Amino acid sequence: MFIYSIERIMQGGVLLSIIFTLSIECRFQEPTISPLSQKKEDVAIPFPERANIDAYTLHKINSIIQDVSNKKDLSQGDKLSMISARFLGTPYQSNRLHGSERIPEQLVIDFRSVDCFTYLDYVVALQASHSPHEFFTNIVNTRYINSEIHFYKRKHFFTDWANSQRPIAEDITPTLAHNAIKKIKHLNKKSDKKQHIDGIPVISRPVVYIPGEAIDMHLVSKLKSGDLIGIYTPLAGLDVSHVGMFIMTPHGPVLRHASSTKENRGVVDSPFISYASKNLELLSCV
Repeated sequence: MFIYSIERIMQGGVLLSIIFTLSIECRFQEPTISPLSQKKEDVAIPFPERANIDAYTLHKINSIIQDVSNKKDLSQGDKLSMISARFLGTPYQSNRLHGSERIPEQLVIDFRSVDCFTYLDYVVALQASHSPHEFFTNIVNTRYINSEIHFYKRKHFFTDWANSQRPIAEDITPTLAHNAIKKIKHLNKKSDKKQHIDGIPVISRPVVYIPGEAIDMHLVSKLKSGDLIGIYTPLAGLDVSHVGMFIMTPHGPVLRHASSTKENRGVVDSPFISYASKNLELLSCV
């Protein structure tokens, strides 16, 4: 696990402590088109010009923003917990973004289904938004380098959140555990020297993670609701395999995430300690 403290340079600026667990499945699987995603009931809206928003998503954006605004004096963690809970039960679908080296990038805003990474995109952007227009701006800032809607400008790797020109996260993993491990990853470079994604450079980047067996209640006590969790992957050219959000519930700590497993296939709460023990290499917190 690696952990970042994320500073949102959005409207007003927001400081988040986030723990990430990023999944390869969310990034590099071939897309599976579900019947849900084939329904085209889209509503054109003035901004952003390159996005069509379906009626369900537009209603939910307005509803979440209104509900949060009605709650006065919410802490950052309470706000993230509240917003992330509104997605519980949302169906999982891999590869929710549209675009490639050959296909022009489209801005996707669709709450009818999510993968693990778009789920975090939406929650983090919503917590900093006071209107739908502001949310559209924030989702672009969250998802793309320099807010440029282009396939090559996507933050393809989890660690991009803390290492872009305008970072929105700070890696605090080394401060959480004395036995954190540091690896130099050559992101986008496969073991056969080919690239995962043609057209973007190979980036050599240190990645610090906490071994899963080191995750205990003492470490958990240092985490806050809204921390983003990333699962480290030893695979060449990648940094994480899954991402989610740490939430402290009345029933104990959970990883709230968009799960692709057969028994879940949607946004669920998984007991944090048991989940970590099954994923022996966890990434840093942001």
